[in-house]
Amino acid sequence: MERYKNLGGNSGVSAYEIGDDSIKVEFSDNALYLYTYASAGSHNIEQMKNLALQGHGLNSFINTTVRKGYASKLR
Repeated sequence: MERYKNLGGNSGVSAYEIGDDSIKVEFSDNALYLYTYASAGSHNIEQMKNLALQGHGLNSFINTTVRKGYASKLR
């Protein structure tokens, strides 16, 4: 997992792991979710990857766009 830069300073995201067609997102409460092309759409996953790499806006994007579009809760 890569540490999320959290450039905004108040993100609920703490880490992420990018896959070819997926992204795992770890939140500050230690919950870990897997988002995939099949669960959230390829466009949304690619946007999440970009936001994760930028270190800004990922939590907001999940809350406003992806919402419950995860494939599974891993913990």
